[in-house]
Order: sequence, then structure tokens, then C-alpha cells
Amino acid sequence: MRNRFSTVLLASLLCAAIVAPVALVGANPRDPLANPAIDMEGYLQVSREAAQHRASRRVTEEEFMRMSREPNTIVLDARSRQKYDELHVKGAVNLAFSDIAVESLARAIPDKNTRILIYCNNNFANAEEPFPKKMVTASLNISTYIALYNYGYRNVYELGPLVSLDKSKLPFASTPVKNARM
Repeated sequence: MRNRFSTVLLASLLCAAIVAPVALVGANPRDPLANPAIDMEGYLQVSREAAQHRASRRVTEEEFMRMSREPNTIVLDARSRQKYDELHVKGAVNLAFSDIAVESLARAIPDKNTRILIYCNNNFANAEEPFPKKMVTASLNISTYIALYNYGYRNVYELGPLVSLDKSKLPFASTPVKNARM
């Protein structure tokens, strides 16, 4: 009886040791493509939380401008460096969405309490070159908001409306092209 109990206990402990780490990341241990560094279910959960958080954090153009002038606030442009250089909200910091990671965020925005204002391609009409339209369900604001929320930044506000670039009150700038020496 004691031997059987020991065998069952040992089998249970071994099973827990194998299954527990996998369960923590949501991977199926029988899935040959399981990757503990990728968690779709976790992403979807964070996305739902971020969506609720975002609901009260969309602002008008006037609010965006006012907030951008206040201390401990940055305007973050998550478009590519090329599009940022073409035209961006004056004073915005560029951190391309593809470069958002633990270390790049820590360098760009070391204080997670910093107010972050975001905008994207889909905020501006009549500006197809610097602000090419994305599908509404693939808007960069959505991805950026979720990513910032996921990394622990909660003081994030998003420019809400679609603004015609030629009627916008926001100040814009471009980055001068550097002359390449031959």
C-alpha cells in the first residue's frame, strides 16, 4: 500500500512539474508548435482590459493640444521613422511600433506614470503620403494602446477624431533630409 501511494504521489508531482509551467503560459504541451514566448490568449485578455481602459481616454484635438503642453507629458508617434520624418506632430517622440520592447520603452519613457499622448495614420484625412490609411480594425492607435497598456503604461490618451490635415489646429513638423555625401 505504501509503495503504491509513493508511486502515485511521485507520478502526480512529476505531472505537476511538467504541466504547471506550460499552463502558466497557456501553451498546450501536446502542441508541437507551442512556444512559451508567445501567448495569444494572454494577449486577447490584455486587449480586452486595454479596451475598457481606453474607453475614457480618447480626447479631442483641443484636449490633445492642451495636454501636450503640460509637464510630464510626451506625444508618442509609433509610425515608421520614414513616415515620422515626412510629417509628425511637432515635438512628438518617434518609437516605431515594431521597436516597442521592454528596453526601448524604458529608454524612451522611463517613468511609467508619464502622460503619453498617441495618434496614428487614421487620425488624419487629406494626408495619404505621411499618414497612409490602415484598415479600421488595424489602426496603429489600437495596437499602440494595447502594447503600452501591456507594458504597464496606464497614463495613455489617444487622439480620438479624424482630423483633416489642412484644418487641423495641431502644429506639425518634418525632419529635414540629411544630405548624403558621395
